[in-house]
Amino acid sequence: MTRSLTLTLLAAATLSACTQTPAESARAIQDAAATQLALDKELAGLVPTGNRLTCLPPLPSAHVEGYGSTLVYSVSSRQKYRTETGGGCEGVGRGDILVTTSNGGRTCQGDISQTIDRTSRFPTGSCAFGPFVEYRRP
Repeated sequence: MTRSLTLTLLAAATLSACTQTPAESARAIQDAAATQLALDKELAGLVPTGNRLTCLPPLPSAHVEGYGSTLVYSVSSRQKYRTETGGGCEGVGRGDILVTTSNGGRTCQGDISQTIDRTSRFPTGSCAFGPFVEYRRP
């Protein structure tokens, strides 16, 4: 009886430690709204072309920015590519390095990337790319 009560209390304590407080929930909502606002600003003035690519075309150079689980490859102020990941590469938004191992030299849907902390050089996460949506200035 004492053992089952101890296990029950331990399980309850573990579950309560995983529950967000109202303040933490409010902060998460604020962070998500700020991330969405930054993404909207990044893509302002651009429209999706309707092209959903499985691989990025060869790019002379592209800058990558992270917005939550969304990554945006900026080719120029007139052309960008957006991809949704399954999460795990949110560190790109705070300046982590994105390292992508690609087969065939192109970045493609399903490729797995890893994020690396700029200072410590330790891995901070990993994710897989979704399809790439092209955005252009009309």
